[in-house]
Amino acid sequence: MKVAGKLSSRPPARKRWGQHFLADPNLIRKVVATIDPQPQDSFLEIGPGHGELTLPLAEKTGSVTAVEIDPLLVEPLRALVPPNVTIIHNDILKVDFEALLPPGSRVYGSLPYNITSPLIFRLLEHRGQWRDAYFIVQQEVAQRMTASPGGKVYGRLSVMVQALATVRRCFVLPAVVFRPRPKVDSVLIHIRPEEVHGSIVDGELFARVVRLAFGQRRKKLANALKRLPVQDILADMILAELRAEKVGVADYIRLANRLSDEY
Repeated sequence: MKVAGKLSSRPPARKRWGQHFLADPNLIRKVVATIDPQPQDSFLEIGPGHGELTLPLAEKTGSVTAVEIDPLLVEPLRALVPPNVTIIHNDILKVDFEALLPPGSRVYGSLPYNITSPLIFRLLEHRGQWRDAYFIVQQEVAQRMTASPGGKVYGRLSVMVQALATVRRCFVLPAVVFRPRPKVDSVLIHIRPEEVHGSIVDGELFARVVRLAFGQRRKKLANALKRLPVQDILADMILAELRAEKVGVADYIRLANRLSDEY
C-alpha cells in the first residue's frame, strides 16, 4: 500500500502493484509521529506512492531515498520533493541493498501483500546495515509475524522473522482510510534486528530446516525433516513427535545449530 500525497494530478491506483493510497491526514500524522524521524536519520522508503509521507519525513530528517516501481509516479515525485529526497525508479526486490542502506539506516514501507515476505527476508539478510523498520502490512501478515507457537497462524514467516528481529504491532489502519478501499485492515508494525532467541550458526541451513518443517506442517518433525540427518538430535531434544507449529523459535535455532555441528 502507498500513501496519497499532494500531486496536482494523481495517477490512479494500479491493481498489478497492489496500490491502495492512505487518504486520512490524521493517520498520516500518527504514522510519522510513531516513526519519530530525527535530524540525523537516513531513511529508505519503499513505495512513496503520491509522496504524502515522504514530505513530512523529509522535513524532520537528514535524507530519504525512496524506491518506486510505478513509472507514472516517479517523475511527478521528483518534481515535488525537496533536495534531501532521492527518488529511484526500480523494483525494491531487485535493488542493491548494500548501496541503498548506509550503516544505521532506517526503513519504511507500505507493502503490497505479494512482496511482504520476500522483502522482509531480503532485508533481514542485510540486518547489520539498518537500525529499525516500520511497515504497513495486511493485518493477516502482522498476525503471522508476531504469532506465538501453537496457533494456526504461527508459521515459517513467524520463525524466520522472530529468529532475527523483534516485531511489535503499533496500531491498526482500518480499510476505510485507504483509496481505493482494500478488503482487509492493515497494521503498522515495527521491526528491530535483534537475536533475542540465540545466535544462528548457519543461516542457510536454519532457513532450510524451517522451510522443510513448515512445508509439511501436518506431519511430525521426524517425518517432515527426514531429508536431513536430524533424527537423533530430534529425539535428544524431545521434538520428534511435535508438529512444526508447536516448536518455539529458540528450539529451531538450537536444532539447526546442532545439525550444523554434524556437517
